[in-house]
Amino acid sequence: MIQSRPAIFGMLLLLLSCTIFAQQQAIHHTSSQKSHPATTASIVDPGMKTAAPDPVIAAALKQISPDHVRHTIEKLVSFHTRLTISPATPAAIAAGRGVGAARQWIRSEFQRYSDACGGCLEVKTDNFTEGPVRRIPQPTDIVNVYAVLKGTDPANSGRVYLVVGHYDSRPTNDQDAESPAPGANDDGSGTAVVLECARVLSQQKFPGTIVFLAVAGEEQGLNGSRHFAKMARDQNWNIEAVLSNDIVGGDKTPGQDPRIVRVFSEGIPASATPDEIKQIRAMGQENDSPSRELARYTHEISRQYLLPAFGAKMIFRPDRYLRGGDHLSFNEQGYAAVRLTEYRENFAHQHQNPRRENGIEYGDLPKFVDYDYVANVARLNAATLASLAAAPGPPADVRLDTKQLTNDSTLIWNPPPGGLASSYEVLWRMTTAPDWENAEPVANGTKVTIDRSKDNVYFAVRALDNKGHHSLPVIPKPER
Repeated sequence: MIQSRPAIFGMLLLLLSCTIFAQQQAIHHTSSQKSHPATTASIVDPGMKTAAPDPVIAAALKQISPDHVRHTIEKLVSFHTRLTISPATPAAIAAGRGVGAARQWIRSEFQRYSDACGGCLEVKTDNFTEGPVRRIPQPTDIVNVYAVLKGTDPANSGRVYLVVGHYDSRPTNDQDAESPAPGANDDGSGTAVVLECARVLSQQKFPGTIVFLAVAGEEQGLNGSRHFAKMARDQNWNIEAVLSNDIVGGDKTPGQDPRIVRVFSEGIPASATPDEIKQIRAMGQENDSPSRELARYTHEISRQYLLPAFGAKMIFRPDRYLRGGDHLSFNEQGYAAVRLTEYRENFAHQHQNPRRENGIEYGDLPKFVDYDYVANVARLNAATLASLAAAPGPPADVRLDTKQLTNDSTLIWNPPPGGLASSYEVLWRMTTAPDWENAEPVANGTKVTIDRSKDNVYFAVRALDNKGHHSLPVIPKPER
């Protein structure tokens, strides 16, 4: 039967409408899928292909235990409050209450781990008096507790890698030393990461030195970490990396993503001089501070050892918006330092007296902590620390030849001290890329010419040992 032209035109319109509707539904479906990724790999920034995991490090990560994490956090909560200005008298310590009792227990745990490894940890304290200052109205003893796993190679033991969490807590009022301040997540979780790394890594040996640090005074103004970082700088510690864990409990409330931890890093170094800032801007290297390279390293380690179950997501700012933490104390002293924090914070569970109000439960309680999540964060820390401490130091005096205008790029560097480097890699990425995209092996020598314009990419050089452990990458300086 022959259809009239109006009828045919109407059918075409109907077909076109159905097609558009189907496309809209497909777009909506795709958008929904993108907003709820199916795998960790889809929400962790892509990067270069990673090396195979070191079987010794991988085996050590299996020893990290959610049950140990839970025991640590519940013990810390049992001290009622760990407010820095809470009583630390002999009577309070004997009663198991307050910041003094907490720090004694942390020290005893470090000592217990040391006894288990034949005295491999040197357990120490960094004591000082603070105040009166803001939030500390009268002179107060503050004690940082730490354990040193000394490197076994005298030529490399001067390289130090540090993991830190703060063991103090606070209630709603930061001057209230009587109310409960459980601090299960903030920052019992970070302290648990430090202790779990110490327990597991103390069973291993590394050329470089690892320091496990629990600081106080964070809630009053970063007092403990500031004192420790300055002490390290005054004593010329060669700290190459600091991993600060603060609020890594994976709070079990809607919106949390238990598959990722955020890694914050500064862009322009806080310690940079005006001349250094001028040079950074001239070369467009605002995105390549030592701390940012540490964030990229941590991200690579997460892909090497933990994906697809868990990964690190780099956040390119010093900390959460207009907020701060202990890593900033190390940044101020010129050290590479990053902050690890859960994906989504619940502010009803931070800095709050435990209570129920208007149907909302407040308080930083253990029941909101995801112990499997904390264990994964501990694995990321342990893998990063072990990889760095096992690797050679970073190449020295890395330069990019700029004596003549050319469309290729020549890089020159010196071997790192310590004698562990057996080869090198030149890394590069496009100027708009968040992470390194390519690696060019350099088997012999400390100079290479790459057929790629320095105008279009960023370069870095890293050292490798004969087992594939790699150092932090170093951005070259221009050689004129």
